[in-house]
Amino acid sequence: MPEQTDEVLRIYRLVPDAAETDPNWDLAAPAGEVVVRARSPADARIVAAQAETDFLDLPAKPGDGVSTSFASAFRDDKLYRVIEDDSGIYPRTGPRGVLEGLTRPDPLLHAADEPPED
Repeated sequence: MPEQTDEVLRIYRLVPDAAETDPNWDLAAPAGEVVVRARSPADARIVAAQAETDFLDLPAKPGDGVSTSFASAFRDDKLYRVIEDDSGIYPRTGPRGVLEGLTRPDPLLHAADEPPED
């Protein structure tokens, strides 16, 4: 069934809420603030998580058929806070999705990205 595009939704901002030193960021680096159009605060987390690159989208997979979308930092209420945006900057009518943010094409940390050991 195609997604409705004339549905009036809400605009939410997902804002990093944990300190940069929080060990939970070891799971995924902060992606910064993300603005989404969604049905509820919980749906906003799902929309942002679905927009991230998943292991299944990459040639390096943890195993066939194993998705990592459930482990998104956006789903963790200790890492990201969801705030409804009533500024009127973004139209509420339209499809569910990310409106701003998530410019990082590959959120996964690769060995080549790690700083050299001293």
